[in-house]
Amino acid sequence: MKTVFQMGAGLGLKPNHYPDAFDCAAEGLWFEVHPENYMVEGGPRLAWLEAIGSQHPLSLHGVSLSLAADCPPDESHLKRFKALVDRIQPALISEHLAWSAWRGQYHPDLLPFPRTVEALQRIASNIQRTQEALGRSIAIENPTHYLSLPGHEFSEIEFLTELSIRTGCGLLLDINNVHISAHNLGFDASSYLDAFPAEAIMEIHLAGHAVDPGNTQLLIDTHDAPIAEDVWQLYRRVIERIGMRPTLIERDDNIPGFDVLLAERARAQMLLNIGNRRVSEVTI
Repeated sequence: MKTVFQMGAGLGLKPNHYPDAFDCAAEGLWFEVHPENYMVEGGPRLAWLEAIGSQHPLSLHGVSLSLAADCPPDESHLKRFKALVDRIQPALISEHLAWSAWRGQYHPDLLPFPRTVEALQRIASNIQRTQEALGRSIAIENPTHYLSLPGHEFSEIEFLTELSIRTGCGLLLDINNVHISAHNLGFDASSYLDAFPAEAIMEIHLAGHAVDPGNTQLLIDTHDAPIAEDVWQLYRRVIERIGMRPTLIERDDNIPGFDVLLAERARAQMLLNIGNRRVSEVTI
């Protein structure tokens, strides 16, 4: 029988941290990986993932399903994804609200789209196909925005909420993405987060960002730095409203030692514990 874990604050799993991740006994710790790096039949990387999964919950965070594209997800990709899901039995599965493939060509970015009725129908269909193929519900992540795109018929929260209602999917709230988008597009991050549907949130992401060297007025979602204080404060605001949610510390470049990431993770866990107690006190 598979062990049942309580998920608190987690870390993105990097190969240079495999031994430390396996040995770490921090309560509530879990790890997230991009499934595209593990969709193979064997080898040491997959063996490490299975070993760490015996000690901690795992989450699969996809980056290439291209759910907002004008075609269904690639069937061969979904089959390999399903094989990995069956093998490691992840606690969570998630993907992005974006497109990255068109007519067989793959682009190294998560690209935006106009939030129209047509897009809603297409993306809902692609999410349903994915969930049916995997036999699991997935969570959809709010994107990062760098410029205002014309043609929207829904606000982002309306669009995400409707996707969740139509497909039964959950939502992954990336607070760093909200902070960056609010700065770049000129809206209020706190108001956005206050309106985000709490009941649909399956997971939260926190990450670092940077100022674009070519345009100092633009923030870039780099995942290569510690979490900014503004993002920590937004996270605290969210947790004090909704209570405990599995929360990931994302770091994909300039990766520090495992102990440094554990320190960031400890701060998230502390805020989770404080916020959860406050929510419990209010509801009693």
